[in-house]
Amino acid sequence: MGTSFNEQFDQHGTWRREFALRLKLLSEWLRDHELLDAAVEERLRRLETQIRSDKVMVAFVAEFSRGKSELINAIFFAGYKRRIMPASAGRTTMCPTELGYDSEVPPCLRLLPIETRLQPQPLMEWRAVPEKWMRVDLDVNDPAQLAKAFEKVAEVVRVTQDEARALGFWHDEEPEDNPLVDASGLIEVPRWRHALINIAHPLLKQGLVILDTPGLNAIGAEPELTVNLIPQAHAVVFILAADTGVTKSDLSIWREHLITESDNLDSRLVVLNKIDTMWDSLSTPAQVQAQIDRQRATSAEILGLRQEQVIPVSAQKGLVAKVNNDAALLQASQLPVLERALAHGVMGHRQKILRAAVAGGITALRSEAERVINIRRRDLSEQMIELKGLRGKNTSVIKHMRARIEQEQGDFNVSGARIHAVRSVHLKLLREVFNLLGTVSLKTEMAELTATLRQPGIKLGVRKAYGQTFDRLRGALRKAQSSSAEIQSMLTGTFRQLNAEYGFSLQAPREPDLARYERDLDLVERSHNQYLGVSNTFRLAQPEFADRLVRALATRLRVVYESALGEVELWNKSAAAQLDAQLRERRRNFGRRLEAIERIQQAASGLDERIGEIASQEAAIDEMDAKLAELTGHLIDIPADDNAPTEPMLLTA
Repeated sequence: MGTSFNEQFDQHGTWRREFALRLKLLSEWLRDHELLDAAVEERLRRLETQIRSDKVMVAFVAEFSRGKSELINAIFFAGYKRRIMPASAGRTTMCPTELGYDSEVPPCLRLLPIETRLQPQPLMEWRAVPEKWMRVDLDVNDPAQLAKAFEKVAEVVRVTQDEARALGFWHDEEPEDNPLVDASGLIEVPRWRHALINIAHPLLKQGLVILDTPGLNAIGAEPELTVNLIPQAHAVVFILAADTGVTKSDLSIWREHLITESDNLDSRLVVLNKIDTMWDSLSTPAQVQAQIDRQRATSAEILGLRQEQVIPVSAQKGLVAKVNNDAALLQASQLPVLERALAHGVMGHRQKILRAAVAGGITALRSEAERVINIRRRDLSEQMIELKGLRGKNTSVIKHMRARIEQEQGDFNVSGARIHAVRSVHLKLLREVFNLLGTVSLKTEMAELTATLRQPGIKLGVRKAYGQTFDRLRGALRKAQSSSAEIQSMLTGTFRQLNAEYGFSLQAPREPDLARYERDLDLVERSHNQYLGVSNTFRLAQPEFADRLVRALATRLRVVYESALGEVELWNKSAAAQLDAQLRERRRNFGRRLEAIERIQQAASGLDERIGEIASQEAAIDEMDAKLAELTGHLIDIPADDNAPTEPMLLTA
């Protein structure tokens, strides 16, 4: 049957825990052997953060009444032997709901009131204000209490038409999309803007995040959901009803919110849910299957997908089968087919990306530590040659040797001022890069975009305004890349000169590649351009909505800029740490050489004794080098799970 999504995620979690443990052992070993300079420490910290905070987000998107919450129950919560997410007929999940795990927060459901939409802060900022959320504590060992608490995500309030308009649920220009008005003239809207569920579910503890989104009207009213959360999901599961196929509202969600660029379709899975409604006692199984196959082929064609990306499923029967341990019904529900697609697609590809990233980080870390080991090895070798040359020499020669070492030490101390001057120039150039990629620069761009969108008559040129903003952002990145190239050239020349004059072995670290952040900007721009279509023209005419869209954009761009800045900072630390390490080792070397000469002058046996000590230190250095290779090799070579697919993956995130 292959590996289910849950099993594959368990294996991913085991790999991450094993990696974290081995990384800790490496860190302690480096510290014990004084190999933990600023650059190595920074690389260790980043690797640890990367592994600890690695999340896999799967977004479930559907129009109302497609069985989305039931599908989440069947895949993730069947172990509770009952429904956990509300999945009754009609509208259930009324607000976007994130399920995840944070060990710093007790098990709870947090709900952000819908009224916060009337204020300018984006969702990301509201997350940092816990007192504004209503909190319900959860007992993870009590399924009934969990299910009862989760019903709150379906709560609604009735508001006037003006209030609905202000909250983004009523649009005079698009009457066909507006919610129904009841007999008293009120409109039903979600009570909550966003829900965060924090529980220690085994999969959530290992870094899975489930995003459960409501229907078209609610998605469109929350720009941050559309331009930030859904585009950043590693996979999107889009649910249709098997009996209706792709409806008009399904197609609207698909085109407006899920297709952000042509090369990203592989990260989309479509579930043709409720195939049990087509199980007909008057038709043969072959006739029923033929009907399902036709619906599958038609849906794939309409959505522009390969047919294998559309998976027929009965979530309800799959859940019942798991609760009752009914293998035949589970097979008929075809839920295992979907789980395998998620496991081999999402998890398989996520592991591949993460392994490649940490392998690169470990290789760079090993190079940094090896550089310090090689300095020590070279210094010992020089001392050995120096001391062997003193064999059979008289006192005056040894005295002369001491004077020469002291002269070298004096010359070296003078070099400190020159190295300080090099650093000053380096930092001055770096400040220009930091300014280009800093918060102030980004805030200025966002303020300019907001001002442009507020101009009368701009709405038809909104795509152009966004395009100009992104052109300037890309220009800033290119300018930062040009400045870093200039710094790299200066570093290379300076290091070469210091190597020649003082016998260092400095090597300029690899220049940061800022071009990949340009590609990130392209992705962000495409996801926003998708949102700037004709269907949103009237919404964009509302200053509050345009402001919310820009704030959502700023939240996502901040992540891109901070990542780029982090890479530049690591580059700078790596260069500075090399200088510090070689200066430190050179000072130690002078001390050891003078100490050896002193011992030789005091005792005739001192020379051979010191030569023997250096020989044993050289052997220890070789052992240290081998141990470093072993410890870092273990981190790169932690075995992958045995059930990883050998066939091409269905999904690429």
